[in-house]
Amino acid sequence: MRRVLIANRGEIALRIIKTCEKMGIETIAIYSDADSGLPYVKEATEAVRIGEPPVLKSYLQSEAIIEAAKRLGADAIHPGYGFLSENAEFAETAQREGITFIGPEPGTIRLMGDKVASRETMQKAGVPVVPGSFAGIETMEEAAEIAESIGYPVMLKASSGGGGIGMVKCSTKEELEKSFSSVKSRAKAYFGSDGVFLEKFIQNARHIEVQVFGDCHGNVVHLFERDCSIQRRNQKVVEESPSPFLSEGSRQKLFETAIKAAKAVNYTNAGTIEFIFDEEENFYFLEMNTRLQVEHPVTEALTCLDLVEWQIRAARGETLPAKQSEITASGHAIEFRLYAEDPVKFLPSPGKIEVFSFLEGVGMRIDSGYMEGDTVTPYYDPMIAKCIFSGKSREEALARSKKFFEEMRLTGIKTNAPLFREILENRDFAEGNYTTAFLNNR
Repeated sequence: MRRVLIANRGEIALRIIKTCEKMGIETIAIYSDADSGLPYVKEATEAVRIGEPPVLKSYLQSEAIIEAAKRLGADAIHPGYGFLSENAEFAETAQREGITFIGPEPGTIRLMGDKVASRETMQKAGVPVVPGSFAGIETMEEAAEIAESIGYPVMLKASSGGGGIGMVKCSTKEELEKSFSSVKSRAKAYFGSDGVFLEKFIQNARHIEVQVFGDCHGNVVHLFERDCSIQRRNQKVVEESPSPFLSEGSRQKLFETAIKAAKAVNYTNAGTIEFIFDEEENFYFLEMNTRLQVEHPVTEALTCLDLVEWQIRAARGETLPAKQSEITASGHAIEFRLYAEDPVKFLPSPGKIEVFSFLEGVGMRIDSGYMEGDTVTPYYDPMIAKCIFSGKSREEALARSKKFFEEMRLTGIKTNAPLFREILENRDFAEGNYTTAFLNNR
């Protein structure tokens, strides 16, 4: 693997470039007209324009990206996350052209990307799933019947995509009727299919995920858990590890279940298996993300492992760099997603970054795709940076987080930093006593 084309942008492109440089691999960056001046474009070995700013005319132009990879001599493609990272057709096309796709097999991407099919697969493998439907729901009458059988509240979800835009909580039949058509329409618009299904809504839930890795030799390991329960509108905001909620018994059972789930689909490369926990620590499979996660630096901080390097080695057909017994984690790590966002209305707030200065030091890692003078445009996810803090204890990691956000200066645009300061001052959060409902009123 000599040249890797990075089919992504911003901070994740920079993150991949860093590892490739360490491994002696050249990189090719792609950019839209809106991103031509960003740091990742300058840091890559070579960069190529891929299209106009809208994603449908640039970062989702799979044919143009494959053509660029062939023309510029790339023998591998790293998709990052988002965009084409979980697009089975894109992965298949790359493979047909003799280009290594740095991720799982296309068939696995397709299976786990179908939320209904993945639920059925997990249930057959003995992995607990949230009560709900095991087939796509075509009519409102069918949805109402299922909702009555499992009991309200329920979550109405898109079958072919995750994230907050593809789901709605319904507490009554009236709310389900109001949401059914709109969720199907959004599912069609964002994920290419209007398929939807229902799950029982777990009250006072914790959202906890497990990082897994597999190779083509049948080895599968876990790299511990991440608690992603601090969410707003079903979108993750803060992630930490280890979870302050789990007992050691539940933690080990969770890891065993995650390994079982990954082996059930002969998983290779990096993946994340997401679970929902109730108040009694019963847990259920939610979905599997067949790519690297935004929050992967939390795991890197605890294990001192480079997950992008692991991805590349797995894609090259190598055995995983470590056995389960050799993988250890120490201390505590937490990540905050810093967005260009109105802190009151919680809407994207694009614009030019005038000043961006912050503390740097032990236990502080800032992954950003922007520098002073760069513009956060309205075309893409408005994340400015991932701010990761680690320490020997949760208290030390939180203390570093507080100091960072107290002293950080970012002017020219609005950000969600005030929300982080509020979270860090909250007693329940400090004590690890929070659920997915923590930010419901914010």
